[in-house]
Amino acid sequence: MTSYQMSLLNSEEISISRHFSLGERVVIYLGDCLDFLKSIPDESIQLIVTSPPYNIGKPYEKRLNLDVYLEQQKAVIAECVRVLLDTGSICWQTGNYVDKGYIVPLDTLLYPVFAQFGLRMCNRIIWHFEHGLHCNRRFSGRYETIAWFVKSDRYIFNLDPVRVPQKYPTKKHFKGKKIGQYSCNPLGKNPGDLWNIPNVKHNHVEKTDHPCQFPVELAERLVLSLSNKQDWVLDPFLGVGTTIIAAIRCGRKGAGSEIVPSYAQIAQHRIQQSIDGTLPTRPMGKPIYTPNSSHDFNLSPLLEEV
Repeated sequence: MTSYQMSLLNSEEISISRHFSLGERVVIYLGDCLDFLKSIPDESIQLIVTSPPYNIGKPYEKRLNLDVYLEQQKAVIAECVRVLLDTGSICWQTGNYVDKGYIVPLDTLLYPVFAQFGLRMCNRIIWHFEHGLHCNRRFSGRYETIAWFVKSDRYIFNLDPVRVPQKYPTKKHFKGKKIGQYSCNPLGKNPGDLWNIPNVKHNHVEKTDHPCQFPVELAERLVLSLSNKQDWVLDPFLGVGTTIIAAIRCGRKGAGSEIVPSYAQIAQHRIQQSIDGTLPTRPMGKPIYTPNSSHDFNLSPLLEEV
């Protein structure tokens, strides 16, 4: 946690409200996201980060006809566009709808909906992870997408807080006026649109009872780059509170709605821990664990057979 975050938490008492008001700092609404969105004033939210249900029959969703599902998503997106500031961004994180073993990429189906409301896509970010369900009749899925849309050319984008280490930090210009000078940014490089961030599985420090929880690190990168301190960050499908946690940790205000009472309760507990500075999270930018040779599976007998 940064010194700014610590001073923020120490300088004022942050309470968790159940109803949205611009004077609040943290809001968790238990109920339908459309009801919650309708309580938010026009053009008051800087950033929306969410991962809606994928319509694949998880415990928290009812599997619907795909056309019905898309209409429901359209209604939510319409309200999100209404509450979004002109400088704002929407980050819609989705996976695939699976129908009898065949996949339909949801972001491609939702793109025309966002375009219909006049939003433009800045990036289609690929979130890559190493672990997940193993498939027998197709390659195992190891990525999801974050569709980043903006409302206008005035959108906020802060690159410096999310730069990653340069691959060749000592590389220098070899000709021209800058010959001999370092050619890369000393603060680091642009992380690009392929993000390799571990997903939240059973041994992850952030794991809760939610089956499709995304990591705080993922949300933090979006919050830091697409909003400023004290801005409102919203998640209409809050789950166990990850987006609000990222907002708090980065000095923003956070709001979200969750229809499942048990998840809302977990979210409130985790958010309170984040306010208190006691929530365990995987630090942003932490190198991905690589097993050493003593833990590697011994392949030599198999290789000898080949």
